[in-house]
Amino acid sequence: MLEHVPRWLGALLQTVRAGHARLTIVQPDAAVGGSFIDLSSPAFANDARLPERFTADGAGISPPLIWGDVPAGTASLALIVEDADAPALNPLVHALIWNIPPHERSLSEGAIVADGEGSADGRDVGRNSYLAEGWLPPDPPTGHGNHDYVFQLFALSHTPEIGANPGRGEFLKAISGHVLAAGMLIGTYSRGEPDALVDSGALAGPSGLQPT
Repeated sequence: MLEHVPRWLGALLQTVRAGHARLTIVQPDAAVGGSFIDLSSPAFANDARLPERFTADGAGISPPLIWGDVPAGTASLALIVEDADAPALNPLVHALIWNIPPHERSLSEGAIVADGEGSADGRDVGRNSYLAEGWLPPDPPTGHGNHDYVFQLFALSHTPEIGANPGRGEFLKAISGHVLAAGMLIGTYSRGEPDALVDSGALAGPSGLQPT
């Protein structure tokens, strides 16, 4: 949808951004301590450009993710993906999944799709900021500059009861006080920017949550 925003308007909104300080992972209610999960993707490196196939300019499928060990006592994992540079008060939610089994260490390419009332193993895909289940492909306004799409994985001490298709607020409330560790991975994307002409390649490097 945002691909239809004219370049002049995108440029005018360059300084209007939600900001990294509003990401779920840095909110006091998330209470992320000093335990980090090594989160990465075989499709792109941390802080590198997302391949087009994962965006609204391509197939629009979700990228593959892999992660390392989680703390003892982890009952479930939860993932939220947010656009920190969205021209809005809060980051746009591009994906939300909870009740991922604690023994899992990956999500395959294209795995974040609508699943109704959830999967047989208990996991459930919530709604994105366009009020639809599944992956919301990155779709930044032309001329708005680079956007950071921040993948945030949480190891939780319980299995949250969130209800059907929760949004960002319900998700944050459900994980509050239960975060044992977290990981973060950033993929970037832009339209009408110089780096849009540069192929970032498919090499990926490990990414941990870096305190700021």
